[in-house]
Amino acid sequence: MSRTAEIRGRLEAAFDPRELEVIDDSESHRGHAGYQEGGESHFKVRMRAEALGRMGRVQRHRAVHAAIGSDLMARIHALALDLGA
Repeated sequence: MSRTAEIRGRLEAAFDPRELEVIDDSESHRGHAGYQEGGESHFKVRMRAEALGRMGRVQRHRAVHAAIGSDLMARIHALALDLGA
């Protein structure tokens, strides 16, 4: 299973979002630190979920990192988050 699919699956399970985009942005970082040949090293996530409405910005980021899990977070280099209720 791709990292993109893993991220999507874990966020869907944890937050039941009404909007979710998981974008592999790795190619934009070719030649930079953390780039991995074949991609799946740099991601952008845009998510809208009711559960996030009760949280502040830092809490939202922590919740997303926890939902993705340390095992998967260790396999990616960068994660840009755009989160909202």
